[in-house]
Amino acid sequence: MTDTRVVTVLCAVRGAEEAAVVTALGAAGAGVSVTRRCADLTELLAAAEAGAGRVAVVSADVPGLDREAVGRLHRSGARVVVLDDPSAPAGWLGSLGVDAVVAAGPADPESLLAAVRAESPWARDALQAQAPVLSRAGSQPGALVAVWGPVGSPGRTTVAVELAAALAGVGPEVPSPRATPFRRRPGRGQPGHGPHRRRRTGDPVLLVDADTYAASVATRLGLLDDAPGLAAAARAAGQGVLDLTVLARHSPAVLPGLRVLTGITRASRWPELPSSSLEVVWERARGVAAWTVVDCGPLLEADELLMYDTHAPQRNAATLSALAAADVVVVVGAADPVGLQRLVRGLESLREAVVPVSAAQVVVANRVRASAAGPRPEVAVRDALARYAGVADVHLVPDDPAGLDASLLNGQVLAEAAPASPARAALLALADRVRALAGAEVARPGA
Repeated sequence: MTDTRVVTVLCAVRGAEEAAVVTALGAAGAGVSVTRRCADLTELLAAAEAGAGRVAVVSADVPGLDREAVGRLHRSGARVVVLDDPSAPAGWLGSLGVDAVVAAGPADPESLLAAVRAESPWARDALQAQAPVLSRAGSQPGALVAVWGPVGSPGRTTVAVELAAALAGVGPEVPSPRATPFRRRPGRGQPGHGPHRRRRTGDPVLLVDADTYAASVATRLGLLDDAPGLAAAARAAGQGVLDLTVLARHSPAVLPGLRVLTGITRASRWPELPSSSLEVVWERARGVAAWTVVDCGPLLEADELLMYDTHAPQRNAATLSALAAADVVVVVGAADPVGLQRLVRGLESLREAVVPVSAAQVVVANRVRASAAGPRPEVAVRDALARYAGVADVHLVPDDPAGLDASLLNGQVLAEAAPASPARAALLALADRVRALAGAEVARPGA
C-alpha cells in the first residue's frame, strides 16, 4: 500500500551536487522519494506535466529556467525548490516565483528536506519580499486601465491614446464642462457656468500596446515600430530581471508625462507575450507611472485550452492578463448599428471571459453621429444599449473626422492637432470618470 505521506520529487540538478542532493532526499525516514532524475529543463517539464512528482528540485543555473518555466511547473501541480546560486543577482529567484530557495551543496541537508516538505521558512511570500522595491518612493502604486472592445475597429487605440494623453494632462487649458457634448448645461452659479476655463493637471502615464493582432500605437503616434517595447519587457520579466529602470528604458517619453511601451512589430510574434511574464510587467508598470493604459486586442477566447492536452501558448494571453489585472476597464464600441450589435455581444463575452474581470467598467460609444444613428444619435445609442445590454450609463464620444484625421496624419494626439475638438472634450470627461472609478476601487475594502 502506498504511503500517501511520501513526497515525490523530480530532480534537475547539475554537476557533482546531484548525487549529494539525491542522497539527502533518499535518506531513510525522510518521507521523500526521488521519482525522476532529469537531465535538463525539458525533461523536468515533461515529467511534471505527466504527474510524476509533487516537488521539483532545480539548480538555479539550469539553462532555460525562467518565470514561464516556473509557471508551467506550478500549473502541473509541482512546487519549485531551487538550489541557490551565490553569483545570481539578489532577489532574482524570488522574481521568478519559485516556492523556496536552499543553499547549494550537501552542507545543510535538513534545510533541503524542510523545503521539499514545505516546512522551510523561505516560502514564496518571503522570497517575493526579497525582491527590489517596486513602488515609486513616497507614493501609492499606480492604477491600470485596460481599453478593450469587440472586433471591427471601434476605436480602441484612439481611445487608449487620447485617454492616456488626458490622464497625463497633455495640451492647453480646455473649455468648461458646459461645452462638452451630450452633457446637461449647468445652471447659473453651478461649476462650469460661464466662460471660465479649467486647467488640466496630469500624472505620469504609461501607454502600453498589448494588441497581439494589430498593434498600432507606434504608428498612431508617429514612432518607429521596430523598437522592442513590450516584447523586450516581457522577455526581461520572464528572465527575472525586469525592474523599474529596465521598464523605463523600454518605454521612452513621447510627450511630457507620457511614456509609451510599443507593441509587437508583427502579429506572428504573439508567443513572446506569455501571461506569466506580463503579470510582472503590469506589476512593475504600477511603479513606473501613476496610470498605466493598456490597448488590448479584441478577442477573449482561450481555444488553446480545448485544442491541446498539454500546455500551449495563448494568443489572447496579453488581453486576458491585462483585463484580469485592471482597476478600470474601458469598453469601446462603435456607435452604428453593426458596432452596437458587436458591443452588446462583446459585453456578454466580457462577463463570460475565462479570467475574472472584476474591475469597474465604463462603456464608451465612439464616433456618435446622426448619419449612422438617426437624427438624435445620443438618445438612440443610450436607448439601444440600455435595452439590449442593460447599460444604464454610457459615455458618448462624438464623431470628429477632421480633428481625428489631422491627428492621425501628423502622428499627434488631439491636444496637439485639434485642441478644440469635441471628441477631445468628451475624452477629457472620460478621463475624469476613470479617475473617479479608480479612486473608488482603491478605497473599496479589500481592493
